[in-house]
Amino acid sequence: MNLSDFRKIYTTIPELPGIYKYFDNTEKLIYVGKAKNLKKRINSYFVKGLLNQKTIELVKKINKIEFTIVDTEEDAFFLENSLIKTYQPHYNID
Repeated sequence: MNLSDFRKIYTTIPELPGIYKYFDNTEKLIYVGKAKNLKKRINSYFVKGLLNQKTIELVKKINKIEFTIVDTEEDAFFLENSLIKTYQPHYNID
């Protein structure tokens, strides 16, 4: 997903706590993350300077973004942890 594609969906991302999922072009889940503010967190991947090679490679492979809103940041932590254990996305594994 390039910056232009991201800008098309940016306004649909809420400023609420939740988890976000990144998928590649084969619909495979490649990363799960949590956020206190989904819009700010997801945006940070596309507009701020990327700090490491792993993140650069991740962003290049993102084809689709999904998110789930939760009530609290703690709920986001538990949901993220559960999804990582279940799906073991490539970019969540050290």
